Amino acid sequence: MKALITEHLGYGELILPSLIAKGLAANDRAKVRMSVLQALLQHALHPTVEPMDLSAECRASGVDAKAVRRLIAEARASDGRITAPGLARFTETLRSDVQAMLDAVAAGDTIAGKKAAERWPAIQAGATAADDQIALDVIAALTSLAGSDSIHRLVMDLHKELNRLSAACAEETVNGAHAYGLLPDDRPMVAAFMRGVDRTRALKFNHPGLETSAARSASRLIIQNDLGTTDAHVIVVTVEGTSVIVTHTDIHRARAKFLTSLLDRFPVRWSGLDRRNAEGIGEDSGFYLTTGQYEAESSERRDAFLEAVGAALVFLIDWNKARKELRSLADRADGVRILDWAARNQIGHRAFLELGGSSLVAAAVRHAAATRIGFGERLSAALGREETVDFLKTVLRVSKEALIEGRSVRVVRDEIEADLVRRLERTDNTLLTAILRQAGLAREIAARIGQHVAGQQAGGMVSGPALAALAQRIEQKADRMVLETRNSIARLDASPTILQLANAMEATIDELEQAAFIASLLPANLDPVVLPLIANLCAAAVGGAEALASGISAAVDVPEGQHVDTEDALAAITRLADLEHTADSAERTLTARVLCGHFEIETALSVLELARALERASDGMAVAANLLHTHVMADLSI
Repeated sequence: MKALITEHLGYGELILPSLIAKGLAANDRAKVRMSVLQALLQHALHPTVEPMDLSAECRASGVDAKAVRRLIAEARASDGRITAPGLARFTETLRSDVQAMLDAVAAGDTIAGKKAAERWPAIQAGATAADDQIALDVIAALTSLAGSDSIHRLVMDLHKELNRLSAACAEETVNGAHAYGLLPDDRPMVAAFMRGVDRTRALKFNHPGLETSAARSASRLIIQNDLGTTDAHVIVVTVEGTSVIVTHTDIHRARAKFLTSLLDRFPVRWSGLDRRNAEGIGEDSGFYLTTGQYEAESSERRDAFLEAVGAALVFLIDWNKARKELRSLADRADGVRILDWAARNQIGHRAFLELGGSSLVAAAVRHAAATRIGFGERLSAALGREETVDFLKTVLRVSKEALIEGRSVRVVRDEIEADLVRRLERTDNTLLTAILRQAGLAREIAARIGQHVAGQQAGGMVSGPALAALAQRIEQKADRMVLETRNSIARLDASPTILQLANAMEATIDELEQAAFIASLLPANLDPVVLPLIANLCAAAVGGAEALASGISAAVDVPEGQHVDTEDALAAITRLADLEHTADSAERTLTARVLCGHFEIETALSVLELARALERASDGMAVAANLLHTHVMADLSI
């Protein structure tokens, strides 16, 4: 009567927000009731299968959950019809909900209301369950979006009209939300939700979405956000006291699951990701629905949760598109990790997509590393998995900062290219680290030869076969390492100097293994004057390997611009050159001693061959030192 009187006095617009609120609430109930009809049909046809649990959806929309469970459980199929006690009353409430939506649309837009009303008689004619019975095909026709007109299609169209009307005739705007029928206690809750939306809204950039409406419906506050442009992608939040229910529908299961992960700091009880079917929605007519219930300890915690929900929504927009773009650059699981990191750090992925997505990265690769990363090759093949993840995080962060600050795409590309080059340099350093391990193996063999000679000098027991066997095992290990290094160098198209370094170290270790074999055959009664000379050669080889290792270790940090590391690398190279001269002198002294002395031919040959093998090993280290010098100077010139 109050509504009729108000309209008669010429203030009909005052009742429109209330009608729209009722229409939106009726929409929520109608959608749940159609899901109930589908669940009822499935259970009647397959009574041994556990019926679908719609309790959470019923509670969120105000439908009697107990009555629904009883209706579904008691449904039976026979002779092409479904029978269930209370089915007639249930279909009547569905028609009433649709009528409430029709009334609200008609009140706000006469033309739209008339068009919808003209469709209603033909649709509702078959929507009655006489004697609690309804034909199987009638349920399908009522809830389908395919074929002729249906309640489902009408409800969707009316819902779109109600959303349009609610934005156009809002009673008030609360922090940007179109609101109507609110009570004083509702506004702080709407404001909390909108604080979250506004905190991250800028991260959607030019993409539409995030329009919010709020309404009071009986004892519940209803907040709805349109998210993006996909029909089946919606979120509805209902609040009653300190209890909050979040209902999220999405055509992408992974994205629906992603939202729940973003809210993991709150103890929300989430329902399973139930799959629903509706013709005309999504690629395969399916979508997923999840419901989360949060019982807050206080109104402050409730508002904090509402703010968190609002802030998370922008990270759902184009989420699946971003995941696909990242999947072409990194592993599938890593793409989700990156998106999760971007959301939690208030960076998002929309800027990355605005600037071209994977094409942005591809352009950086073409300009900065065309010879290092082949067409179609994943970044992880060149950088490694974790380095790729870190690089893509940088790309998302730089993209966001650039758009926020109004920088040009060219500047963004330059920054990304520079970061990629630095990471590839670190990849070169990883290869240098492998060569550093080769230097360590070279030192190990040289030191063992020295220990063997020292044992002979002291007159102790030494085992030649043990020395030869150990050196052979080390040399074989070095061979495996250099093979892996060569493969990495070829795959990454690394600096040719690094390949030459690897080859020089391989030759050095081969010489040392040969020296160990010869040392293992030295006679026990060798001239005591000769042994110290051999020991000098061994000491030079050990010192050379240590100097080379020190130089390589310092060279790894040279690209970072550390002047001290540059000096350390060059000093180690100089020290190795001095040791190579020492080895040359020791080898000549030993040769002169053997040639001028009176040795058996076998002894003379073994000593000379040992001396030459150790000297050649020192020469190999000197070659490696010169190559390292070339590499360091090249880094300094960049």
